Amino acid sequence: MSVTISMPQLGETVTEGTILAWVKEIGDFVAEDDILVEISTDKVDTEIPSPANGVLSEILVAAGTTIDVGTPIAILSEADEADTVPASGGTAEEQGDDAGGTSERERSAFLASQPDPQPVPVDRERRGVISPVVRNLAAEHNVDLAMVPGSGDGGRITRKDIEGFIATVPPSGGTDERASQGGVRAGTPGVPFEPGTATDRVAAPVATPVAGEVREIPRLRALIAENMIIAKKSAAHVWTSVEVDYEKVVRVRTAHKDAFKEAEGFSLTYLPFIARATMEAIAAFPVVNSELDLDAGTHTFHRQVNLGLAIDLDQQGLIVANIPAADSMTLRAIGRSVSATALAARANKLMPDDLHGFTFSITNPGPFGSFMSAPIIPPPNAAILSTDTITKRPVVVEMPDGSDGIAIHHIGYLGLSWDHRVFDGSTAVLFLNRIKESLETWDWEQELK
Repeated sequence: MSVTISMPQLGETVTEGTILAWVKEIGDFVAEDDILVEISTDKVDTEIPSPANGVLSEILVAAGTTIDVGTPIAILSEADEADTVPASGGTAEEQGDDAGGTSERERSAFLASQPDPQPVPVDRERRGVISPVVRNLAAEHNVDLAMVPGSGDGGRITRKDIEGFIATVPPSGGTDERASQGGVRAGTPGVPFEPGTATDRVAAPVATPVAGEVREIPRLRALIAENMIIAKKSAAHVWTSVEVDYEKVVRVRTAHKDAFKEAEGFSLTYLPFIARATMEAIAAFPVVNSELDLDAGTHTFHRQVNLGLAIDLDQQGLIVANIPAADSMTLRAIGRSVSATALAARANKLMPDDLHGFTFSITNPGPFGSFMSAPIIPPPNAAILSTDTITKRPVVVEMPDGSDGIAIHHIGYLGLSWDHRVFDGSTAVLFLNRIKESLETWDWEQELK
């Protein structure tokens, strides 16, 4: 009895995918839930597990091929059936249960009788086949792939090998200063990044390019290049910014940071405050959370705010993940969603639907030390907010007697890239000033209760 495996539906919005690499080869025994193939969509790369036990008798789609959802990609056969399949991977004649197929009881007995796995002989060619998922995980945890024993075919390193290596090797004790735009330090899972200080700096990428080197363009970088050109051409980009005094937010963060981290397991950063104030501003200016379709002649005002969170993948690419219904969340809930989403992105656990459907976006280059940023609007959104570095500066303040004085406050800038087809400059400025006013005047203590 054979099992035909098809290109899975990896999300409601996904209609096709590209075979990145086959983890198993023809003739390999595959246990149910073993990783069989790696598939890439226009949003994310995903490891696909086998739906059943069997021997991989046919590979119907070669690596590098883009196919529609539902297209057959491989065939699993029982052990005796696989013996009749040519090694070249040609199509085998299907056999019925009465053609000598192994019964479920016999197959279970066969599996139970197999000896414990032995060390896998190393094949240099197979050992060198490293999937994007494995490379990203190794880079995230600063793992030297040469030090990792491979359990895959020919000593190939799998995701389980990397995870096992990370679990058994103690930390080196060094400080990893790489930052995440989603608010989480790369290389230190679960440790939120504290943005806005002069000591926050970004370490060099894991593999530093050499002068004169020519590299193949990574697929994620190619997708970003294509999407950014489309985005730039599809909206009338304008940029507006305001200066924000974060002193009141800083005082609340300082007073609550220890209790918050103990209760939530992650640090209280500036981003949840900014996102919470932004949700309130969108309620006052709903056009910012709208979508224009000139071809259809429609202007859609969304019922809720699905917040797009730009997340840096250790300088190897940028994705925008969706936090649905962010306008209904408290400050704490937004903080939890930001932390969880960034961690999931770094662990390559986001599905295609997690990267789709956002109606307004925030990008956070502040941890990298930016002064002001003018991001590109992701279509079909009408705007995207950038949050830049927050640092101490002298400011003019009004003294109790009404005179002017100088004080040291935490100051930062908010920038809004907006589509002039959808609304005008007056709306952009009023929207930003609404966020500014909330950050500077709200009773943030109440928000944390």
